[in-house]
Amino acid sequence: MEDTYKHKGLRKQLVLEIAKKGIKDKGVLNAINKIPRHYFFDKIFDQHAYEDKAFPIDAGQTISQPYTVAFQSQMLQVKPGDKILEIGTGSGYQACVLVEMGAKVYTIEYQKKLYQKAIRFLPKLGYQPHMYQGDGSKGMPRFAPYDGIIVTAGAPTVPEELIQQLKIGGRLVIPVGNNDIQSMVLIQKVDENKIKKKQFDHFSFVPLQGERGWPSNGGGK
Repeated sequence: MEDTYKHKGLRKQLVLEIAKKGIKDKGVLNAINKIPRHYFFDKIFDQHAYEDKAFPIDAGQTISQPYTVAFQSQMLQVKPGDKILEIGTGSGYQACVLVEMGAKVYTIEYQKKLYQKAIRFLPKLGYQPHMYQGDGSKGMPRFAPYDGIIVTAGAPTVPEELIQQLKIGGRLVIPVGNNDIQSMVLIQKVDENKIKKKQFDHFSFVPLQGERGWPSNGGGK
């Protein structure tokens, strides 16, 4: 794997592009500037790695648009040492961004093929989130509570289990809607019985897999 001056230059251009779209979190921008996104692509698609677009990966899933990765990461307000749960490992790119920001990342992937690829590949890049394979639609209660939870696939509703697994003050970022289009929802846990909820513009994710997702669907970034 090679990270050339050209790749680094394209990354800087991508960072400028997403900054112009409203991403201000320095930790997010620095992470995207540092991580070689082209490593997550087959070599023949190398030229697409630094376009601000989603791109297909294995198992009918996608590596999300860099702006979407940045937007969700910024909404989490990650601080070094925060414990973050990611639902939908996918290619592993989003997990690497969170690790680069200083988070302790737990990530779960429904698709066995994607999980097996990520668990072999990410350590080669120097990133070692805690990776698991299984149904993440109900979270991962054994490691709760979390400072933040990020869902990288569209869900029909917000699973109550995810809110329960947040620390007080914790933040949940999840796309909610139908199979085609979702609104990004931010939930902050004020106390055990109270949440604050904000809803943002439309996004398009592959569907969440598992018991709290749609039947016969997908997930991941």
